[in-house]
Amino acid sequence: MPIIYQQISELRAALQPYRGQRNDKPDNAQRIALVPTMGNLHEGHLELVSIAKQYADIVVVSIFVNPTQFGEGEDFDSYPRTLDEDVAKLATVGADYVFAPNVDEMYPVLPPSTSVLAGAITNQLCGQSRLGHFDGVGIVVSKLFNIVQPDVAVFGQKDYQQLAIIKQLVRDLSYPIEIVGAPIVRAADGLALSSRNQYLSAAERKTAPVLHMELQRLAQKLAQQLTCNKQGMQGFDVLLAETHQRISDAGFNIDYLEIKTDQLGTIDTIDSSEANGNGKSSHLMILVAAWLGRARLLDNQLVTVH
Repeated sequence: MPIIYQQISELRAALQPYRGQRNDKPDNAQRIALVPTMGNLHEGHLELVSIAKQYADIVVVSIFVNPTQFGEGEDFDSYPRTLDEDVAKLATVGADYVFAPNVDEMYPVLPPSTSVLAGAITNQLCGQSRLGHFDGVGIVVSKLFNIVQPDVAVFGQKDYQQLAIIKQLVRDLSYPIEIVGAPIVRAADGLALSSRNQYLSAAERKTAPVLHMELQRLAQKLAQQLTCNKQGMQGFDVLLAETHQRISDAGFNIDYLEIKTDQLGTIDTIDSSEANGNGKSSHLMILVAAWLGRARLLDNQLVTVH
């Protein structure tokens, strides 16, 4: 069973011996991995832990519903807190420590006086409708990195924009941490696993897989278009509009549906003529956020054109 700590000082003291081994006996280095979560864990989170164990000797899972990344009217108060069930699940995949602080422990002053801002990358996609969300992510992830001081941290690719922001944060702030992006874990019908899926009614849950199906359909059409060099980028708007309509007709309220480069740049930075020449590949990301009832669902699909 994982050992639970709620105090920063206690967790640091527990991890210090592994750092001592690392410093004094480099041949017996103990690598530490961090898996940050907000709890209410599902199979996707457990897969993150399993991946972390491939990269490190000790795995710390943080469980903290972070108030600074929730906007006004969002579900901070109602977000499920299921610590006992979460710890039991983490025991099945071999997590070593759980860090489950309360808000006062993480934020002696709230809102915090210090900000960690991610810049222009936040001014798109989720950042357009969730103002300040990624600033909250930046501060809490920075705090967790400083508290745990991991060698590696594992994040899911479902939150693709968040993953890109964290990679930028690590680069810009010179954290000596390897960031691992874990593939999306899906239900058998293709729905990306998320804690917020429990907000779906039975009827909505039957509809929800349409989101992934339509992304797959769009990805196939984009790949065909680029491979055949038909219309190039000019045809993307038509395909996007068609997909937008199909998703809306299924009952979703779309926040955004966009095509980006895999670095979240604009697609006009890719020359479609290179997609099938000289062995080069183009990589595009289709990203979507859409409401289905009370649930805001995220998904993405990589498109690789050789």
